[in-house]
Amino acid sequence: MTPLASAARALGAASETPRLDAELLMAHALGITRNDLLLRGEPAEPPPGFVALVDRRLAGEPIAYIVGRRAFWTIDLAVGPGALIPRPDSETLIEAAVAHFGKAGPRTVLDLGTGPGTLLLAALAEWPGATGLGIDASPRALAYAERNAREFGMQERARFRIGDWADEIDERFDLVLCNPPYIEADAALPPDVAVHEPHSALFAGPDGLDDYRRIAPVMARLIASGGIAAIETGWQQAAAAGALFAAEGLVPEVRRDLGGRDRCLVLHG
Repeated sequence: MTPLASAARALGAASETPRLDAELLMAHALGITRNDLLLRGEPAEPPPGFVALVDRRLAGEPIAYIVGRRAFWTIDLAVGPGALIPRPDSETLIEAAVAHFGKAGPRTVLDLGTGPGTLLLAALAEWPGATGLGIDASPRALAYAERNAREFGMQERARFRIGDWADEIDERFDLVLCNPPYIEADAALPPDVAVHEPHSALFAGPDGLDDYRRIAPVMARLIASGGIAAIETGWQQAAAAGALFAAEGLVPEVRRDLGGRDRCLVLHG
């Protein structure tokens, strides 16, 4: 059995994507990309450190934290403990923005709860003429955001600062992005999420709506004329979260993710 096949077999006990995880860990141990690994083929013997990486995954550590990166939209973000790992579902927000703005794009972008800069930097990569501001309550997450902005050469276009949602923001933005915590406090999560990812970026009270209740009353003043906000929701929360924004005079439109699940509220300025 090859090193990859052996690792994938072992990882079946800890991961829903054991072969992918094994490939990512092998590429990381070799210092190459997964694509390069697939093109070159795997080595006959496991490279130094590979077994230790597999053991970390078997112990429940998220693959993104082990390799230190996670792909999102068109960028590859540095991530680690203290920063929420980007999920493909969140790309629904960028897709909604592309559908609204097209190639012209927004001029200004606000990302509330930016984490490692996920949505803001994806938007700035999509529209090179745009500038933006990312807000987060976590210094650890913002350290990753600033690192990513430097790596992408966006440090002059992306600003980051500590904040409590929209407190002390008196600007309007063409595009407002937000992926708030929305998991119910007593929800059962996979161990790699529950043990390793920051709870402050996951949980939002008994019904998962606490942060929407804080964001909804201030959203209208953040969106510039002709602009939009794209707000992520849990797949069963679009109606309840949307009602909070509707109560503030906004008209939410629901967008679905690639799995066909409600995932994003679009609000027009």
